[in-house]
Amino acid sequence: MDGIPLRFSRLLDSRSSHPLYVPLSASSPRLLCGPSLLHMGVRLSKARVTSRFQNLLTKVKRSQLFRGGTRNVYDQRVEHSVLEENISPMLETDLPLKCSPGKAFPLGASVDESGVNFAIFSQHATSVTLCLSVPESVHDEEVHNGMIEVKLDAQVNKTGDIWHVCIEGLPDSGVDYGYRIDGPREWEKGHRFDSSIVLLDPYAKLVIGRKFFGDVTDKVSKFLGTFDFCSLPFDWGPNYKLPNIPETDLVIYEMNLRSFTADESSGLDLSIRGSYLGVIEKIPHLLELGINAVELLPVFEFDELEFQRFPNPRDHMINTWGYSTMNFFAPMSRYASAGGGPSGASQEFKQMVKALHYAGIEVILDVVYNHTNEVYCMMNLDNKAELLNFTGCGNTLNCNHPVVMELILDSLRHWVKEYHVDGFRFDLASVLCRGIDGAPLNAPPIIKAIAMDPALSRCKIIAEPWDCGGLYLVGRFPNWDRWAEWNGKYRDDIRRFIKGDPAMKGSFATRVSGSADLYQVNKRKPYHSINFVIAHDGFSLYDLVSYNFKHNEANGEEGTDGTNDNFSWNCGFEGETDNANINSLRSRQMKNFHVALMISQGTPMMLMGDEYGHTRYGNNNSYGHDNSINHFQWAQLEAKKGSHFRFFSEMIKFRHSHPILKHDRFLTKNDVTWHEDNWGNPESKFLAFTLHEDGNDIYLAFNAHDYVVQALIPTPPLKKQWHRVVDTNLESPNDFVTEGVPFAEATYDLAPFSSVLMEAKP
Repeated sequence: MDGIPLRFSRLLDSRSSHPLYVPLSASSPRLLCGPSLLHMGVRLSKARVTSRFQNLLTKVKRSQLFRGGTRNVYDQRVEHSVLEENISPMLETDLPLKCSPGKAFPLGASVDESGVNFAIFSQHATSVTLCLSVPESVHDEEVHNGMIEVKLDAQVNKTGDIWHVCIEGLPDSGVDYGYRIDGPREWEKGHRFDSSIVLLDPYAKLVIGRKFFGDVTDKVSKFLGTFDFCSLPFDWGPNYKLPNIPETDLVIYEMNLRSFTADESSGLDLSIRGSYLGVIEKIPHLLELGINAVELLPVFEFDELEFQRFPNPRDHMINTWGYSTMNFFAPMSRYASAGGGPSGASQEFKQMVKALHYAGIEVILDVVYNHTNEVYCMMNLDNKAELLNFTGCGNTLNCNHPVVMELILDSLRHWVKEYHVDGFRFDLASVLCRGIDGAPLNAPPIIKAIAMDPALSRCKIIAEPWDCGGLYLVGRFPNWDRWAEWNGKYRDDIRRFIKGDPAMKGSFATRVSGSADLYQVNKRKPYHSINFVIAHDGFSLYDLVSYNFKHNEANGEEGTDGTNDNFSWNCGFEGETDNANINSLRSRQMKNFHVALMISQGTPMMLMGDEYGHTRYGNNNSYGHDNSINHFQWAQLEAKKGSHFRFFSEMIKFRHSHPILKHDRFLTKNDVTWHEDNWGNPESKFLAFTLHEDGNDIYLAFNAHDYVVQALIPTPPLKKQWHRVVDTNLESPNDFVTEGVPFAEATYDLAPFSSVLMEAKP
């Protein structure tokens, strides 16, 4: 199919109805490039340039400066709701600039002996202009607000569908750049070119925007590509090595990098709060907790103030989660310490990875290749070129187009080779399973390519196997025996059983034993199920046991956002209470959830803050709050160190030290005994079972009834005695006793809503 409509633009909000784009074709671009030189027309900002450029320029013919305004692309039809952005002052000249034609690959900005090469893909563009902003040291201060514009010649600077040029004499760093691209204006065919907009290079390895996170004095900051070819290669150290943790041994900690240390209670210097370096300072906490992998919410460049660019009900919000990627190659520049910018962000990201690896902790990135505000998207040409919406944002990435596939693969390889990351979690990954028309594919090319790519062979690859268009693929995600999945059925079934829903015992048993009904196919393993009760979207663990209903009024959407299907239970009162009995029950329930998670076959994942009981006050969609709703509260952690945190940490370490809880195969009848003859009774909410492994048995019982259950305790293995390690009904430190408390009785009374773990020991 020729002329597949895809968008490449700067959207100022992810719900934009007026994007610009550069369409793609399914044909492969021609890669030939000639070596000849050319003279091309150049536009220079204002009137004067310094000697650095005078060796490239031969004559100047001045013309009138022009200044114009462009309406925000979010909605060009509504004048009163749009901020105006001035085009940079430009001077039209016939000033010749001696440049070489450049080469088509690599895409983006690269450097060689000829200078800096710029290459960008666009199938339908009729005009491409490279816009350069050079450091003040290169030209005099009179022109510091302007840009140099180099108009490319389609006869010389184009190979196939790739436009390219090489510029001599540019500095090795500090140059910001973008593109003005023009082409057909045929809306009904999906063409939305607008050369007044300076576009961000999708292959830019670094992106520069505002300097400090959430700086409201710079709401309409422009985002441009930049580069740093002068820094020395990063020193990973002589004894550095990748953790390469087996998937059976992973315990994942999902965390928001900024929110982890942004709060004053972190005790960090203001300059490193919310930064890559801030994470390094808190590695001792991660080690004390016991996790060995961090799954970072998006750390690709995004605009945290995208909601504040025009008046709207969400214009008080700051995008804290980051699910609005602008570029797939550049680390978030405002996560650098002390406003360190793009180069600082790149270096400090590597420092963070290096430090985490030295601590034996892997780094998994949450990546958003399903939608973005600078990208190529699906359109429906049968309906006025409407953007197809499988992401909830209206701008779905056309992942299985050959050019977009290569963009995604190049991005993934970049993060593995340049930044040494250990894996990826793909947000709304079902989008990657759709064809160019949005229809589901049985064998999506991009999913297979990721699974088979040699550069990614050591990486953990994890799918969120659903999207907002209803393509729910839990247990059915195309996988090539490589892809793991966020197991949404695990989350729902565990929540429902622990809170006491009827007819959930069988499902609970299936989930804690590895979800064989979903994953025992071909060569898939239990660890391909990423087990979780809590994730970033939805209730925190504390809120799961404290709220029956979401409370999202602070989001500005009148409580209509966020899911209503939370399977939560407030334990008798909605929200905060001083009732000791209710608070005790909530504490017990949080421990029950954690026990279930840590004894389940598969890969456990927990959320940052649940180790002390973080609350978002019932907000189950807190993406836009850069405050205590999302920020880790270190003072609260200290207050819970000897109780809640201690239990969570000890339970994680118990899992690490007991291989019986993390098989690399599915359980057989020889591995588990179910102490149950009441499977068919929907009102039965008690389950007990024993895991077997060479006499090192573990007995587990979960009581989701609101009354005491007297459990029959099985005979321990020969020459062994049961030792009670966990009883969630007991207060700390008796709720978890590492060495175990000997127990020789025939029965054990399980309190309402409690769980017990016993270990067979000599």
